[in-house]
Amino acid sequence: MSKPFDMDLFLAGVLTGSHATRQRHVRQAKIIQAEIAKRWQLETPWAWQKKHVTWFLKHHLSHRSEATSYYYLLTVRLLARRLGTSWLFYL
Repeated sequence: MSKPFDMDLFLAGVLTGSHATRQRHVRQAKIIQAEIAKRWQLETPWAWQKKHVTWFLKHHLSHRSEATSYYYLLTVRLLARRLGTSWLFYL
């Protein structure tokens, strides 16, 4: 039996800021992970491609406020930094 993926540990190296900000990024990263896992059965960020994250930003956040989308964009940029990719995302 494998352990569930620990998003807190995954983001620990790139998180900065206040406790509330760090908690928000972890919470949003877990939501991103759950939506991508539900759609493509990819459980860990290591398996993601840019198209998966782009899909989340375009389709899952299409009915959200601009501010909410912006905060998710910040979280996605942290995920990309942690993965060591050169992915660029814009709204």
